[in-house]
Amino acid sequence: MRQVSTRSEERRKARQGGGSDMTRFYWVLAAVAVVGMIVVGYGLSGGGSAATEPVDLAGVEEDMGALISLAQGITLGDENAPLTIAEFGDYQCPGCREFSLGVKPQLDFAFVQKGLVKFVFYDFPLISIHAHAFLAARASRCALDQGKYWEYHEALFTNQSRWAGMSEVVGTFVGYAGEVGMDEDEFGTCLRSDKYADVVTANMRLAMELGLTGTPTVMVSQGQGMARRVQRYDFPSIQAVVEEMLAQGGN
Repeated sequence: MRQVSTRSEERRKARQGGGSDMTRFYWVLAAVAVVGMIVVGYGLSGGGSAATEPVDLAGVEEDMGALISLAQGITLGDENAPLTIAEFGDYQCPGCREFSLGVKPQLDFAFVQKGLVKFVFYDFPLISIHAHAFLAARASRCALDQGKYWEYHEALFTNQSRWAGMSEVVGTFVGYAGEVGMDEDEFGTCLRSDKYADVVTANMRLAMELGLTGTPTVMVSQGQGMARRVQRYDFPSIQAVVEEMLAQGGN
């Protein structure tokens, strides 16, 4: 697991009284359930060159409700599933690649496809060590515009070893869009702009507010129960937590 500093740690602790990661994460999940798919009017213009780093959220950082609304994760599975597995991930993180290509398919087969779990991915690009992670997160959001989010999500991780060491990746990312069946021109227009830079920044900020320091971070929660952070992100460890929570009434 790779580490990233949390610049707002002292201020966050003072505001939240030093609460645990689990308490904060459950609060966020509950708030997201209430907020739903509200679209907050903090979107950027979509113009200019490709945004490759976080942007100013114009006061959203200090308003947790607005931050949660803007930092919507991407859900796979039944929205009404009794359990939620949330991953905070970075497309340039080798551990996240391992999780996405090796563990997530097992979770999908064992739980998501059966309606027992919904999987939610939150962007947490570790920009201090991964130069292209922010742009990759934006690229996946651009793929969402054409209904190809999960296909592109997988393509980025599958090809991670190829693009991670490149000096410039815009053209490469556009090429992956074509490979998964997207209109490259439409995708390229989105990527070569600042579209979704605010959303990805909000995802990053949310992770920091939760006290997260590395990727992948995996948490499991159920309706009115406390979220649990899984210390190891292998399938048996997550399976054990999911089955325990289902047995406790998650189904």
